Amino acid sequence: MRILVTNDDGISAPGLVALEAIAAQLSDDVWVVAPAEEQSGAGHSLTLSKPVRLREIEPRRYAVQGTPTDCVMLALGAVLTDHKPDLILSGVNRGGNLAEDVTYSGTVSAAMEGCLAGIRSIALSQVMADYTMGNEDFTTATTHGAEIIRRVQQIDWPTGVLVNINFPPVAADKVAGVRVTEQGFRDYGNIHLVERTDPRGFPYYWHGYGKEKLVPGHDTDLKAMHEACISVTPLHLDMTHYATMAALRTALSGLAE
Repeated sequence: MRILVTNDDGISAPGLVALEAIAAQLSDDVWVVAPAEEQSGAGHSLTLSKPVRLREIEPRRYAVQGTPTDCVMLALGAVLTDHKPDLILSGVNRGGNLAEDVTYSGTVSAAMEGCLAGIRSIALSQVMADYTMGNEDFTTATTHGAEIIRRVQQIDWPTGVLVNINFPPVAADKVAGVRVTEQGFRDYGNIHLVERTDPRGFPYYWHGYGKEKLVPGHDTDLKAMHEACISVTPLHLDMTHYATMAALRTALSGLAE
């Protein structure tokens, strides 16, 4: 099995080392094509206004001056042209990709691009107890990741579906279980900005998180993290809201006839 590994934290990120270790438990044919620099929050963007440069660092390992989406595109179109990957793994992200995070996440978007290419794709993220640079701990992901991927690989995989895995911020032996979850919801309607002042007296802002919305009776990815469970969430690229289509047809009937 050929595996393509990518991420959005950059080719030097410790989470990429963790994902390579996971991939090595699954195959000896592992290729890395990752951004040369951090691309967190890049979403499903691609580079159109300048050239995208690809540099081979060592055999089977490439850095791309571009986004995670660019990485997958170049991997498929310029690097692995002889034999496309059977599986794409993206991550392990430094921090969770939960709820609406998936719409901003470069980690999830790399998996989306693989999914669009018809390749099974999985995004992996590690929620952190300590986000201090150098103190990141990916042990929970590396301990449990490979076996979860093996089992996920055994199911029928519908077209247009990717899998989003999040590991809770607890030690590997403290994980309470593996839970299949829904995508959660945070209240981003109430924009949370942290305003500060730089040394020259000019204001600047950091984006913060909105409050989480708990939905009784729903097992969400957010709930799983609070209960020390690994969350496995299938995401569907078809964003059509079919229940609204009939109402729209009625509302728009008779127009443009």
